[in-house]
Amino acid sequence: MNLRLIGIGAGVLIILSLPLAGAIAGPDFAGQDDGKGGGLFTTLGLSEPARTAPAPAARPAAPATAEQSGAAEQPRTDSHCGPELSSPHGVEAQTCVLVAEGRTWGRSYYRNTSGRALDAVLTVMGPAGRTVRIACAVGAGDEPGLCETPKEDSAGEPESYSAVAEFAVPDDEGQLLLRSGSNSPAPGDG
Repeated sequence: MNLRLIGIGAGVLIILSLPLAGAIAGPDFAGQDDGKGGGLFTTLGLSEPARTAPAPAARPAAPATAEQSGAAEQPRTDSHCGPELSSPHGVEAQTCVLVAEGRTWGRSYYRNTSGRALDAVLTVMGPAGRTVRIACAVGAGDEPGLCETPKEDSAGEPESYSAVAEFAVPDDEGQLLLRSGSNSPAPGDG
């Protein structure tokens, strides 16, 4: 055999075995014990864990804050929604005005089972003639989707806002298939 290949193989074997040797030795390297008395043999149940002195009586822990637990607290979002509406043309929608952290915006949840792509226009109307409008493309699939306006600084009470979404055929005539509003009466309410 070639001595060079044997030497390379032995070097690779040594390099690959170093992490395993460290795991077998456990966490007590140079007197730095992590208190777990671990190591590969203990992990695999091949030896007894190191005995440690009993821990002192634990004090009740302070409640974790959002920063300590790593979970950020989500701001509350209030919404005012109209009813879920559907048209005989295969469009379903519900439109809402949302308010959170001093900002207001509109959102329309929809589902398009008409079999063709549609255009949607979502308009949010606020106090003092403030209006925000956005156009959304509505795909031909029947997957649920949403159209949402940008968030704007609130300029009044949430009740002073309303939103309307209109779904139409994207051609020269622009046949309106459904209009859904945040303050629309429920079907059968008169």
